[in-house]
Amino acid sequence: MNETGRPQELPMSNPRADRVRDVAKLAGRPARLKRGRFLAEGPQAVREALVLHRERTKAGEPGVVHEVYASESCLDRLPELAELADGVTLRLANDEVLAAMADTVNPQGIVAVCSFVDVSLDSVLDAGPRLIAVMCQVRDPGNAGTVLRAADAAGADAVVLTASSVDIYNPKAVRSTAGSLFHLPVVLGADVEELVALCKDRGMGILAADGYGTLNLDKLQDENAARRLGASAARSDYALEGPTAWLFGNEAQGLSESELALADHRVAVPVYGSAESLNLGTAATVCLYASARSQQAS
Repeated sequence: MNETGRPQELPMSNPRADRVRDVAKLAGRPARLKRGRFLAEGPQAVREALVLHRERTKAGEPGVVHEVYASESCLDRLPELAELADGVTLRLANDEVLAAMADTVNPQGIVAVCSFVDVSLDSVLDAGPRLIAVMCQVRDPGNAGTVLRAADAAGADAVVLTASSVDIYNPKAVRSTAGSLFHLPVVLGADVEELVALCKDRGMGILAADGYGTLNLDKLQDENAARRLGASAARSDYALEGPTAWLFGNEAQGLSESELALADHRVAVPVYGSAESLNLGTAATVCLYASARSQQAS
């Protein structure tokens, strides 16, 4: 390394080299599962991975990032990335090599090989969460990443994906999280019935996002706000400020009848215009923020 913190060797330039192919294989699920590693692409994702890596190693825990590959132009634009990568293997690579490694045509000049970051369901529930987003049979990686990012923005304590949902380490899913994958606990492969039972045992309410739900989310928020303000006649079917797990369903079919039956209430996000419905990411964002706003206000 020189005084700038950058590697001194010449940039990797052979896109067919064994090391390049080895990294590129992580775009496929079999290689990810075998090695317990995945790719983070682009400055935002890599930055958040490196921040988490530094936090964990300082706490004496295993790190997250194994190696980083970056172009000189990327490090020129964002020198803090080299600083964050202190203690991590950092190699220079030209754009052709980075394109061969990454899942995208334009990987934005940097990729990182990371360890899986998911945690156990018990560790999440033992921490006393107040807001959890649960994805049931969500199959699209972009949607899964968007919901995870929305949960992070809303201050949720965790995200859970059921066993039949997409692999969150899919490159498209990782990109869609915009770094949020490294911010909050993520549980994979959960059984939704077991999850709901454990949440209820800990006093958490279960809400299902359902376009045909009998509870209107706007009305529910109004009722909660009136109750907080002390309106004598105010009542609410559900206290949004309470610990809550939101269930979000498959993009095409929504939640199944068996999944809906697990919820305490089915809640609909009202549509005031001519659109048939909201997409999964938008609906999840609205629902999570409704709970987050009530929890913050209380």
